[in-house]
Amino acid sequence: MNNNKTGIYDSLTKVLIVDDEPPARKRIRELLESRRGFEIVAECATGKSAVSAIEEYEPDLVFLDIRLGDLNAFEVINALDVQRTPLIVFVTAYDEFAVRAFDHHALDYLLKPFDDERFDETLTLAAERIRSDSLRSLDERLSGLFRDLEASQHPDSARDAPGRLVIRSAGKVSFVRISDIEWIEADGYYVSIRAAGKSHLMRESLKNLESKLDPTRFLRIHRSTIVNADRIKELHPHFHGEYYVELESGKRFKLSRSYRENAERILEGRF
Repeated sequence: MNNNKTGIYDSLTKVLIVDDEPPARKRIRELLESRRGFEIVAECATGKSAVSAIEEYEPDLVFLDIRLGDLNAFEVINALDVQRTPLIVFVTAYDEFAVRAFDHHALDYLLKPFDDERFDETLTLAAERIRSDSLRSLDERLSGLFRDLEASQHPDSARDAPGRLVIRSAGKVSFVRISDIEWIEADGYYVSIRAAGKSHLMRESLKNLESKLDPTRFLRIHRSTIVNADRIKELHPHFHGEYYVELESGKRFKLSRSYRENAERILEGRF
């Protein structure tokens, strides 16, 4: 057993082990103890004690045997508060429960006996999920904070488009002022945002992002391009009713015929 295994979490992950067989609990306990970054908050042998322990300790991750003496794993999960259910890894010697386990949104399904490599795969899944959930929660809290601050400063515009975008990328969170955005382009499953001279990559569809922007300030000029109308310098006619939009930075984009109405709005000075 490798006692120098590098931890995969930035902080201690609280773990609960639930199995009615002492050797099975010992196996998981020893695997976790050989990997830094985990705190085993409790071990349980019954379903009812597992429900109580989850409510008391609020673990991040639970290794849950499916067949227990009193309740089965599915009954344990059904007894929990949906909003506070931890990540669940089902542990069992019986593979017939696999489909039902994932129907209960299990993170993973460990079939006994499992080796160290398979156990590490489960820990990697847990790490990715915890980090993703933490960043998403941070995004939501920060976005809510900015909305509240802006609403308190501008109560008449509380329902307007947000003043900032919260962008999660490469393990960090960036904040981009909407007013600083020059243009936005679709880039596969992402959008590339140019703002204040810097480029940002955001996992969002162009359509969804467009719905969050003020339509009186941001102009869709192509199926893959949105520009800030305040940054438009010139409009150059092209062939067959198309135009080139030139921004203050000198960047040019084609305005396709499909968005001719938007070109007319520019020409008529509606922005």
